Amino acid sequence: MSNYKRISERIEELKIDNPRNDSSALRWINITNASKTEINYLRQNYNFNLSHLKSTAASVLSQRPLIFKGPNYIFLILHFPAFKNGRVFSGEIDFFVGHGFLVSVHNNNLPALRKFYDTSKKDPNSLVSFSSESSAVLLYEILGRLIHDCYRLLDDNSLEIKHVEEMIFAGKQKLVAENILMLRSNIINIRKIMQNHKNILLELSKMESSLVDRAGIKKYYSSLVNDSKRLWEMLDNQKEMIGVIYETNETLLNNKMNSIMKTLTVFSVIVLPLNLMAGIFGMNVKNMPLVGMINSFWLILCIMTLSMLAMLVIFYKKRWL
Repeated sequence: MSNYKRISERIEELKIDNPRNDSSALRWINITNASKTEINYLRQNYNFNLSHLKSTAASVLSQRPLIFKGPNYIFLILHFPAFKNGRVFSGEIDFFVGHGFLVSVHNNNLPALRKFYDTSKKDPNSLVSFSSESSAVLLYEILGRLIHDCYRLLDDNSLEIKHVEEMIFAGKQKLVAENILMLRSNIINIRKIMQNHKNILLELSKMESSLVDRAGIKKYYSSLVNDSKRLWEMLDNQKEMIGVIYETNETLLNNKMNSIMKTLTVFSVIVLPLNLMAGIFGMNVKNMPLVGMINSFWLILCIMTLSMLAMLVIFYKKRWL
């Protein structure tokens, strides 16, 4: 049986109670945008370390990932990527995991977590933790959903990389330059967010604690470690791919620019002697050749045209055109 109640505007509790299990019910306390009120609630109801409580209320977004094993609970700080307005940002979530309870504290900026909590309210029987009423198993399920959402982000990246590659070879190098920079930035941000996950999960799977001492539970966390490794391998591949695409795009742009400069240079070299001839015959001096002759204008024009054609032939034979 599951019982949901909202303790306050920012605190909600989900009770997971399996009637076939003799143990006490498992409670999931979900806190969003924790302030002093929510911290005081945790201080009054749980024996948590004060420094850990301060960490949950910290406004700093660059807290390092952390795992701490206390006598009565495990404290975790983890970060997961989220996507908004085309950019990836870091969403932090803090966990207090003890016997019979799990407390999650976050800023409500991870849609996958919100969706999983809402699904758990509607159908608690589908939870793996329903049968065992284990907070460690519930933590595994939450982390599994968040990691699964990372796969979705990487799939979106792969589709965007493919789209950018198609546009590059369609001759739209200038249009995709911004997309490439955005993709590189997002991949780098995901790597920074996920780089410590494997170590944290590995430490959790090897931890000697009454919460995770059973072989079955440790097997769950070993699967999370494997998922984290696969994510990192995918990120490595995407980093290499976007790097190659960036270099290819730069090469094509440079080649196109070189071709334009080459064409302009050829025309400049052709026009230069014509300007010189025009300047010479434009001088107002006596005894200028051809000046004063019948059809002198057309003769000079023919000389200039022949000079231009001769230069074009020379450039063509030298394969400069």
